Amino acid sequence: MLRARIVGTGSYAPEKVVTNDELAAQLAEINVETSDEWIRTRTGIAQRHFAPEGEDASDMAAAAGRSALQMAGIEAKDLDLIVVGTVTADMPMPACAAFVQHKIGATCPAFDLSAACAGSIYALKVAEQFIRGGGAKNVLVVGVELLSRILDWHDRTTCVLFGDAAGAMVLRAESGEQGVISCRLATDGALTDILKIPGGGSKHPLNQETVDRRLGYVVMNGREVYRTAVRALSETMLTTLKESGIGIDDLHWVVPHQANIRIVDTVFERLNIPKSKAVLNIEKYGNTSSASVPVTLDEGVRDGRIREGHLVGLMAIGAGMSWGSALVRW
Repeated sequence: MLRARIVGTGSYAPEKVVTNDELAAQLAEINVETSDEWIRTRTGIAQRHFAPEGEDASDMAAAAGRSALQMAGIEAKDLDLIVVGTVTADMPMPACAAFVQHKIGATCPAFDLSAACAGSIYALKVAEQFIRGGGAKNVLVVGVELLSRILDWHDRTTCVLFGDAAGAMVLRAESGEQGVISCRLATDGALTDILKIPGGGSKHPLNQETVDRRLGYVVMNGREVYRTAVRALSETMLTTLKESGIGIDDLHWVVPHQANIRIVDTVFERLNIPKSKAVLNIEKYGNTSSASVPVTLDEGVRDGRIREGHLVGLMAIGAGMSWGSALVRW
């Protein structure tokens, strides 16, 4: 049986690092109060990366993609498909993936999908289905977000959370035990109001009114997002393991979406997974949405924690609310 094996990972973050103290000082200039202590205790975040003017989401995605291709030992021309998870593409159309394809020198079909912070898990599932169905042998999956340009800096409950980054995975069709064992997706459209960007689409198109009403920025009901995330992530990981016939104790590592350390802590407590099995970098990057899981995975692979034969769990949740989990044999 063919499996979709992750044979390369890559990541990219802009050079500019903004610490909590620096962000607090900038926000104080517009009369928004926060502090390093306030942010750390509520989120676990110490700093984040922001892209400079002139750097686009597709630039970051291409950089992460090249890094993943290099690890995989293949060239862009060998790709059969590119799938990009993002809600901050360079522009409404064409797809961010089209820019990425051109920038890395690929010629294959390329498209975006939107599942917010769960974008990389959704893209992973799509890639796996193409490979299992025989429609592709080599697929580049990218999660990328340039969130610093869609944050409401007057809302300290959201603007302190996010950062810019891109993460990538190269999946290859191979026989054997290594690869994606299971991948589950879920959506609850009744929860669309708790995390959204109201403006910029056909409902509230870009015009002076939507700009004045600040509809083009992230809006979040933090309490409801927390409750949903804890429940959904715990359930989806348990279900994925059960369907695969694998126990919690068999996991070597879990790569959770780096949204908020409180969410991660509570989910791990519910699943009875030791925190020592978590691959975490939220302190350095904040919430990078679609990029979060692949960036964190790449870090775990490159520093040697994730090794051949390891069982790795991936999980993320984003607007929709949409969430997903995957079990991978490295």
